[in-house]
Amino acid sequence: MSGATAAIEELGDALGRARAVLFVTGAGVSLASGIDTFRGPEPGAVWKNDIMEKATLGHFRRDPADAWAWYLARFERVTGAEPNPAHHALVALEDALEARGASSLLVTQNIDGLHHRAGSRALVEIHGKARKVRCASPRCPEGAFGTLDFEAPAFEAFRGAGSPEQLPRCPHCGDGLLRPHVLWFDEHYQSHPDYGFERVLAYLPTADLVLFVGTSFSVGITDWIVEDSRAAGRGCWSIDPSGEAPAGVRSISGHAEELLPALAQGPE
Repeated sequence: MSGATAAIEELGDALGRARAVLFVTGAGVSLASGIDTFRGPEPGAVWKNDIMEKATLGHFRRDPADAWAWYLARFERVTGAEPNPAHHALVALEDALEARGASSLLVTQNIDGLHHRAGSRALVEIHGKARKVRCASPRCPEGAFGTLDFEAPAFEAFRGAGSPEQLPRCPHCGDGLLRPHVLWFDEHYQSHPDYGFERVLAYLPTADLVLFVGTSFSVGITDWIVEDSRAAGRGCWSIDPSGEAPAGVRSISGHAEELLPALAQGPE
């Protein structure tokens, strides 16, 4: 029995005893779907490029055309992707927990919508959704509280001209520019109710096990969950090829699309 196999069986036993499980996924879950990670070794890893400059509200306000050009190039890779075995395995784990009266909540840092498409129900897309846009005007209710479906054809004129004048405006107020419905680096988790931070805040104290999958523990939500779990004595596990995890988090080195189906299937 390999080390990873034994660890997966041990994790499976822990899941079998848990009454409330918090799953936290990062970009590594979607790598097998053809979407590059942010910090990994892949040549297309977004973090190696210019995300800290482009993915900010400040940049959008200074140069909305450049911000949208950057996002549209990124979204093209996302919209053609399909859920992989890791996404489907998390649905199976949710089903198994629910069947025996336990609860779960899946918090994803990914904006690709693949957990949603795979069928995850108890889902928080904490960093927003590539499939949605909202008005950038703070005076418009579609900016502060609403979201709109992303309509790719609305950007065809902009793709041709590349000028701010060709960017689509909010259909409700007619004035504000549409912006991606994603959390930018100079914004906070509570900047939009749809991000679901309050739901995570309420669920975490009830959880007796946390499983991180495909995350590099590089953003605020993972730091907070790790620190809270450490203080509460809550069991934490991580599945990631790097095998790296913060103190207090049990790490299993491997790919999500391989280990999660084995976890969902259970011992043979």
